[in-house]
Amino acid sequence: MQNTLVNDIQLVIVEDEAHNSRLLQGLIKDLRPNWKVEAVLESIEESVAWLNSHKAPDLLLMDIQLSDGDCFAIFDKVKLPSSCRIIFTTAYDEYAIKAFKVNSIDYLLKPIEKDALKNAFLKFEELIKNDSFQSNEIDYKNLLNSILQEKKEYRTRFLISGVNSYKKIETNKIAYFYSENKLSFAVDFDNVEHTLDYTLEQLESELNPNDFFRANRKVILNVESVSKIMIDLGGKLNIETLPKSRFEITVSRLKSAEFKQWMGK
Repeated sequence: MQNTLVNDIQLVIVEDEAHNSRLLQGLIKDLRPNWKVEAVLESIEESVAWLNSHKAPDLLLMDIQLSDGDCFAIFDKVKLPSSCRIIFTTAYDEYAIKAFKVNSIDYLLKPIEKDALKNAFLKFEELIKNDSFQSNEIDYKNLLNSILQEKKEYRTRFLISGVNSYKKIETNKIAYFYSENKLSFAVDFDNVEHTLDYTLEQLESELNPNDFFRANRKVILNVESVSKIMIDLGGKLNIETLPKSRFEITVSRLKSAEFKQWMGK
């Protein structure tokens, strides 16, 4: 990094929402046209594969919440040099920002604004000029825990809107959540389906992680709904629930260890 020029930066975007990655690429081209975007990665699995097979970039622009889990899981599988800096992008509320400041990690709060990105780039460039890269490794797992612990209260119920009325449903009565055609649904233990005005990303941030697990891009499971776990030949897990879902629920090979740990708590 000592020989790296400010106008010759290689960076990687880790972002699973196409409109956000396009926005970032456009802002980068506008703000730093000489910087090169080496790759745009959409998941933990894809990021681990790329980072383990390529030279680490100078800069990572990384979304915290990816389709297959929190981005911090990447660092369980990849060892990045201290010269690789990270700017996190996040939709988390203010409670998370304290943790980032304490750990001296750059972050951008979504929706990403041009001036905020510009300031983050200026800070990054100042680090390069001063050669002041962090020599100590960051414990990303502890960082994630510190972020989550800031939010002590989790959602305990939902207000469901009907045609002419509303009804309340307790969170612990919901077997699983799923998304389909850009809509989100909650299926209770009586196998009744309810439409929700939340994305799965919003739900995941508001549900107690001891009770609910993001199995994949489409499904969040209640631990009490899992009735059977079957191991596929490829290492992924096939999950059966009660009530039985009308579609297949799988956990990827990379998330299987995390899922098994969650189930065994």
